[in-house]
Amino acid sequence: MTDADILKIRREPDLVVLTMNRPPANALNYALIARLLEEIRRLGSEPEPPGIVLTGEGDRFFSAGGDIREVTGLQVAAPRIRFFHAVLCAFERYPGPVVCAVRGYAVGGALEFLLHSDHVIADHKAQIGFPEINHGLLPVAKGMRQAALRLGKRAAQALLYSGVLVDAGKAMQIGAFDEVVNTDAVLDRAIDVCRDFRSKDPKLFAAIKRSLNLTGQLSDDQLEQMTVDDLGQYLDNDDSADARARFLARK
Repeated sequence: MTDADILKIRREPDLVVLTMNRPPANALNYALIARLLEEIRRLGSEPEPPGIVLTGEGDRFFSAGGDIREVTGLQVAAPRIRFFHAVLCAFERYPGPVVCAVRGYAVGGALEFLLHSDHVIADHKAQIGFPEINHGLLPVAKGMRQAALRLGKRAAQALLYSGVLVDAGKAMQIGAFDEVVNTDAVLDRAIDVCRDFRSKDPKLFAAIKRSLNLTGQLSDDQLEQMTVDDLGQYLDNDDSADARARFLARK
């Protein structure tokens, strides 16, 4: 398998399906991480960035997380972990929707992908967790922080300290999944959700996503400036003006 084969790309109207393709477990090696980063950045640079649906090949694994065979020393592992951190940043800052379609296991770094996406559809067989502590490893610091923010500190601690995997019911309970559906419906449902999100005013969606994901890192003065900058974006936008006019007409 060549590096070009490890990430399948399928273009649909207004969205792209990215399929991680490293059988049997879609483990995240350096090449796959680099391809993901390259593709997310390329899509984000388009004049109208499409929605992204991220999934894994097959029904048993979304992804087993980082490829432990590459953790052989600092000189090899450090560049790989920097690329992985960059992928999380790219998902977090991507201006369009990112939806994960999860069949089977999504553990370690793969769970970090879920936590940095906008919506997660999973099947009943899905399991998640951070097994790194039992394997002599750590998740990236950004992923651990996001786990605490998304799942709550207690739930994040339970996963990170124990290394145990939890089933789809528990994942729904702690907020790691948004929906659980039958295995054969996961991808179609993820595409439907992504397409619905993508149908919203792109500038408004991007502004909301940026505020949700990044404002915790900004000062009050920076938040004020962001609000004013966003105001100029949507007040001068014809689609936003039409939406306000339709709302006022109903009133």
